[in-house]
Amino acid sequence: QLQLVESGGGLVQAGGSLRVSCQASGRNFNRYTMGWFRQAPGKEREWVAARSWAGTGSYRDSVKGRFMISKDDAENIVYLQADNLRLEDTGIYYCAIHSRRFSSGSISASDYDKWGQGTQVTVSS
Repeated sequence: QLQLVESGGGLVQAGGSLRVSCQASGRNFNRYTMGWFRQAPGKEREWVAARSWAGTGSYRDSVKGRFMISKDDAENIVYLQADNLRLEDTGIYYCAIHSRRFSSGSISASDYDKWGQGTQVTVSS
């Protein structure tokens, strides 16, 4: 049974950094695209970043140059390094695994079929 467990969220001042992690178990995810999404209070869940099975990273425009997604294939962990955080980065961050192997990065939540429980990231002024 595939499980995704996020960790590493917390409270950080604007301009600071955090690294959130997603530990996967129950499936070898080396052949799957992994994504990070976030949801702010009162807003819809939005795509943040993805790393394709081939290693290509993609990012929403507002986080380009500030966030980086990476994978540790040996440990089945996906990371999202978030630097120069802004107030608008606040939200619950979720990792997700694409429903199909060898897929390219996708920004659509409906393309991902397994999700973690989320980790809260709060950026304060």
